[in-house]
Amino acid sequence: MTWRLFSGRRMGWLIGALAIQMQAVHANPGPIAQILCAPSAEMQDKLRGQFGADRTWQGLRSPDEVVELWEDERGDWTLVIAYANGNVCIVAMGSYLSGSVDMGRG
Repeated sequence: MTWRLFSGRRMGWLIGALAIQMQAVHANPGPIAQILCAPSAEMQDKLRGQFGADRTWQGLRSPDEVVELWEDERGDWTLVIAYANGNVCIVAMGSYLSGSVDMGRG
């Protein structure tokens, strides 16, 4: 019977192993987990310093929100929303951005 495979000591071992694995995942978050939202200056420092990115595009989403696209030389990109209260939040990250956006209108 399959239910006996996870009874007694085996069940305790399985629960312990899962608990250790969950702690390891929470102890080593990825780069996006370390800074999801932050004050604008802190986020800009993080994007420029850690990711080597520059803002290449921005657009008004609402009177209180500006959407910004940051990209690095490799084509990795980060999409953030800057709020009127001074906070900026990362909403998406990706790779292989193609094309370039000219911020000027001529």
